[in-house]
Amino acid sequence: MAGLPLEALFDPIPDIVFFMKDAGTRYTVVNQTLVERCGAGAKEDLIGKTVLEIFPSPLGEGYHEQDLEVVEKGVPVTDQIELHLYVRGEPGWCITNKIPVEDDHGNITGLIGISKDLHLPASEARGYAELAESIRFVQSHYGDALKVEELARMSSLSVYQYEQRMKRVFQLTAGQFIARTRIEAACELLRSTDKQIMDIAVECGFYDQSAFSRQFK
Repeated sequence: MAGLPLEALFDPIPDIVFFMKDAGTRYTVVNQTLVERCGAGAKEDLIGKTVLEIFPSPLGEGYHEQDLEVVEKGVPVTDQIELHLYVRGEPGWCITNKIPVEDDHGNITGLIGISKDLHLPASEARGYAELAESIRFVQSHYGDALKVEELARMSSLSVYQYEQRMKRVFQLTAGQFIARTRIEAACELLRSTDKQIMDIAVECGFYDQSAFSRQFK
């Protein structure tokens, strides 16, 4: 086990992407999952490159902006819900965390990060039955003013129980799930219609365009 590289811990886990980058946001360490999702032949094919060279637009630009915030300003990325590449290059949701790496003098020398896939559960998954009605309601009424209290009532749970159940099944709070549903709906409308952004924002439950833009970013 001596000399075992850090990424080897994450190589066997197909739903976790692990990476390290230098101060120039270039990959220095990657796990096998990232290699496979980027369609690379080996880890060496990604080392020394930035996300702009690896990921398609606009994913690459978004990740790069995050990286710069971490290495230039020391601002960590905490539980960021975002699109990533799943198997076969298909987009899928994940939760990403990134933290700066410092030397002995407090200078930022790079970052370390991890992205965990968010798997939507099957209808028979443990804990899903209690949530099913409220989940369907969110997915069909995302444009309404949704309240967690009302969703919990649909599930015959207290707000605390409902939040705990959501975290266990979806790895998201109720608020995060609502936000994700709204953003997914907005993305589809942006792709498939010629509607104005302001109209899409209102239709998807955001009270104005600026609120939509902050969530969308």
